[in-house]
Amino acid sequence: MVIKVFLASSSGSTAIKKKQQDVLGFLEALKIDYTQLDIASNEENRMWMRENVPGEKKPTNGIPLPPQIFNEESYCGDYETFFEAKEDNSVYEFLGLTPPAGFKQQANIFSMQL
Repeated sequence: MVIKVFLASSSGSTAIKKKQQDVLGFLEALKIDYTQLDIASNEENRMWMRENVPGEKKPTNGIPLPPQIFNEESYCGDYETFFEAKEDNSVYEFLGLTPPAGFKQQANIFSMQL
C-alpha cells in the first residue's frame, strides 16, 4: 500500500506550504512510506486528485486544495482531518495502515473521566 500525498510544489500560499511540510515531516518521522504527487506541474495528478476527493469533502468552490492524502485509490482526508488524527494519535487508522509492532495508541483522557 502506498500513501499518496497530493501537493503543490509552487504554491504561493504560505499556509498551504506549511500544511504540506507538516504532513510530509510527520510521515517521515513515523517512517511511513509515501509518494509525493505534484498538482502544480502535472495536470494528470491535478485532475486525478480533483476527481477522487469525495463530493462531501470538497470545499464550496468545488476545488480541493493540497495537501490531499490517499492510500492507493482510497481517500484518507485533507490537512484538517490529518491534523485531527495526529492530535488523536490515530494517524495509522486515518491512513488505513496497521500500526507497527509496539505502537501504543494514547488513551483518550476525556473518555476516562466520569
